[in-house]
Amino acid sequence: MREEAEVLKEIRSALEGTGERKAKFERVAAILQEAGGYRWIGLYDVMENEIVLAAWSGAGPPAHRRFPVSQGLCGEAVRTRRPVVVGDVSKDPRYLKTLESTRSEIVVPIFDSVTGETRGLIDAESDRPDAFGEEDRDFLERCAAELGTAVSPSPG
Repeated sequence: MREEAEVLKEIRSALEGTGERKAKFERVAAILQEAGGYRWIGLYDVMENEIVLAAWSGAGPPAHRRFPVSQGLCGEAVRTRRPVVVGDVSKDPRYLKTLESTRSEIVVPIFDSVTGETRGLIDAESDRPDAFGEEDRDFLERCAAELGTAVSPSPG
């Protein structure tokens, strides 16, 4: 994993300035994927009743680009307002299959830095069981805090 301060600086830089939100989030997803050595990273917007893919980087697009906030490990992270780490998704009934080869997953909420509301999610997936530990959770939580200063759900 790369130096965290450098990664957070890259995220801030990607979010600053003009340009489309989608392009900014695609850049952030790529930064996170490379920095953490993750196979796949997704950034999601959390709407009132729906979770919507904002950007991704890695092994391919997920099977579900939008789904009810009540479903999946992402939905669990929204409901509990806590990171969700699953070592073997095949044994977790909450898992919503998105990529064929996923074995483990971590989902970290992104809180609006002003209102404290859950506005987004960072989702990392691996084809290895038990791929995510405390270091990943801490790193992604700090990245989510950085994103919390920039999130506002896009319409639709």
